[in-house]
Amino acid sequence: MSGATRFAPAPTGHLHLGHVANALYVWGLAAVTGRRVVLRIEDHDRQRSRAAFEADLLEDLDWLGFRAVDGPWRQSDDGPVYEAALELLRFNGLAYGCDCTRTTFATWAREHGRGWSGGGCPGGCRARDLADRPGVALRVALGDGTEAWDDLRLGPQLDVPDRHGDLLARDRAGNWTYPFCVVVDDHRQDIDLVVRGEDLLDATARQIRLARLLGRNVPPAFYHHPLVRKAGGAKLSKADRDTSVRELRAAGRTAPELIGEAAAAVGLVAAARPLPADAAGDLFAAVSPPEGRP
Repeated sequence: MSGATRFAPAPTGHLHLGHVANALYVWGLAAVTGRRVVLRIEDHDRQRSRAAFEADLLEDLDWLGFRAVDGPWRQSDDGPVYEAALELLRFNGLAYGCDCTRTTFATWAREHGRGWSGGGCPGGCRARDLADRPGVALRVALGDGTEAWDDLRLGPQLDVPDRHGDLLARDRAGNWTYPFCVVVDDHRQDIDLVVRGEDLLDATARQIRLARLLGRNVPPAFYHHPLVRKAGGAKLSKADRDTSVRELRAAGRTAPELIGEAAAAVGLVAAARPLPADAAGDLFAAVSPPEGRP
């Protein structure tokens, strides 16, 4: 099996145990399917991304023992690539300016008793032909209908791409957005297996649709894994210092201990035990490897 998967942290904070669990799935499934791992730094958010966080996460990843053969790629280096993708959508009449804000969406939801869904946006911006200028975001008209795919862990899925309106490609501050960048990057970096947490399952239909609009007729396969959660059930965040790899290292924990703890938290092992990073593939060896196509 050829192809690639990716590990794609955002340098907006430090790695935590949830990232360690994701790394186990990424490198483990890459090992049993013969894929390479691409390391991508998702620093599209210029306001929140920090060079110091990137340096720390790269150092933590190396300390853990997870090493990619391709990268790091940085989204901040690739503005012209995203602009070219947007131009294709503009040429096909699918990209348009939008001056709706979060307040616009919140006001519409309050007045109608539900959140916005379906094509367009509350301000009807596609029909207004707004000029591309500072303070105006850019959206992509995804179209109606549904998208179906077979998640390699969760099975057959069906969802609508425009559940929350048309996709935001560039925000009002001029930042390229996560759902736009990842689709462009996965296509050009030959990612044919996307491994990520199950909290992103509802992003899949719109990403499959956007990829098709950009010329990718065969989408990647998707594997959505369980999340590491707090005792109350909430998912981890980068603000949770008690689960930060950097903080736990400083407290004297070893890399195998943290990897084993993350593996136990998502059910890859029955109980926490030290595990080296290069054992990730062994955790999946007893399972039939995914074919890599939905």
